[in-house]
Amino acid sequence: MSRNRHPLFMPLILVGGLIFGFGLAYSHMARPEVVLDFLQFDDLGLLFVMFGAAVVSGIAFAVMPRLRDSAPLTGDVYGRRLKSLDRNVLIGGGIFGVGWGLSGICPGAAYASLGIGNVTILWAIAGMFAGAYLQGVWRSQRTAAEAAPTGAD
Repeated sequence: MSRNRHPLFMPLILVGGLIFGFGLAYSHMARPEVVLDFLQFDDLGLLFVMFGAAVVSGIAFAVMPRLRDSAPLTGDVYGRRLKSLDRNVLIGGGIFGVGWGLSGICPGAAYASLGIGNVTILWAIAGMFAGAYLQGVWRSQRTAAEAAPTGAD
């Protein structure tokens, strides 16, 4: 990422997050019971919210690179960042899905849920932080093991 960020970069990130959280709360997607109803195919309202977001994002990703050469606030060049489908992606996606199904909330909506007064969601947020910490420890140990000399001289 570019170090020559626009001075409004961080405040706009905050405002964007607040708008996103408000949208989740307004559409009732920050309520775990609504998400669990979606996952059990009882209420498909979340599907329409996701579809609407995907359409808007798809249009933005298609149009913005044609209008500008770089992002307005960071100066970074637009480009696709493809990641291969490997074991880590599959395991991470599985853990994410299990956590989403158990708590009825995903990470972004967890903070919005806390903002609308769902204090019990703190358990899910604590689990997200614990999982991220453990994944970081595991990754750093794996990286250290790969970088360690084998001792065969």
